[in-house]
Amino acid sequence: MWKTSTGQGVTVAVIDGGFKFDHPDLAGQLLPGKDFSDSPGGVGSDPDGHGTAMASLIAGSGKGMGGKGAYGLAPGSKVLPVKIKTGVDGGAVSSAVFLDQIGQAVDYAIGQGAKIISISQGMAAVVASPDSVAKLNNVIARAALKGLLVVASVGNSAQDGNLVEYPGGLPYVVGVGAIGKNLATTAESQQGPQVDLVAPGAEIVEACTASTGYCKTHGTSDATALVSASAALVWAVHTDWTANQVLRALINTAGKPTDGSDRNDGVGYGIVRPRVALTTPGDPGPADVYPIPSKTAPMPSAAAASAPATSPATVPAAPTNVGSPVAAPVTEKASDSGSAVLSIAIAVVTGLVLMAGAMFFVARRRNAVSRVAADGSPVLPPPTSL
Repeated sequence: MWKTSTGQGVTVAVIDGGFKFDHPDLAGQLLPGKDFSDSPGGVGSDPDGHGTAMASLIAGSGKGMGGKGAYGLAPGSKVLPVKIKTGVDGGAVSSAVFLDQIGQAVDYAIGQGAKIISISQGMAAVVASPDSVAKLNNVIARAALKGLLVVASVGNSAQDGNLVEYPGGLPYVVGVGAIGKNLATTAESQQGPQVDLVAPGAEIVEACTASTGYCKTHGTSDATALVSASAALVWAVHTDWTANQVLRALINTAGKPTDGSDRNDGVGYGIVRPRVALTTPGDPGPADVYPIPSKTAPMPSAAAASAPATSPATVPAAPTNVGSPVAAPVTEKASDSGSAVLSIAIAVVTGLVLMAGAMFFVARRRNAVSRVAADGSPVLPPPTSL
């Protein structure tokens, strides 16, 4: 693939909890970016290594370990790092703050010339306030109207409630699930109408903030970064295509569901295959038509399209395409091997959880991080706070 494209000339905005600018695999790959979290250390501080890992899967140069480090799938692309408050630094974060900061980050990415926005973050839809969801809907619709492709993970709690999560379940967001080496959806990868594409999300080695500089992980976080990088590879070749056409090419060439359908709730439209998308992308379709009908919603007005994220929402607060969530929110749990999945800022105020959104949590899209030591033995991460 890299003989054809490395993602050159494409900027991918990664919205996450921080980034390690001095990691050898990311040196020169990160643009200045911005911090919306107001946390210590700014955008260059990454408390748990998650943002660093996502950036490396997209644009890692492999320069670490004397040139034997971790490559990203699109090493010719650049990452625009945008930091939001996720709670990994010990501070609580409400659903309203979380969704609002994602909205601010998306708006920032629009203004910085990013073509793709990759979000390996999310929270259960049932605890999100309608106003916060409507506001974020409006921002994401504006990004689509401006020609950006927004990609987000669907979550890792298929065995623990399988709750629809935002932003992965929102209109104009490509929801990404994870597959393993057997090309089947991983047990943790959430399923439902919100799944549009899947990508590898098991035994993934990537740059991180561990003492060795590298981690082995799994989850829909990793899969999301790989779908974003796949889009960068295609866009770098077809520079005159729109986001809709790049996405259509990824759907056209995806490894289709084995049940004979065009899509199903396990793998969506299939497994992303950038190699095929680069060689035989098929008909990219019309430039101005979003290729996933179930993920569309009314666009904001021309005035709202140019307004900041604080403008009133003009799209539905409760999209119907994501399916009906179960009755109660469930936090994502760590695995026995030492998890980096976080369910944070759980605030139970009264029994009116579903009506008032009294339980707030942000759920990481990646499970079971094992630190990889030089001798191959695992080094478990420090315990996370809830």
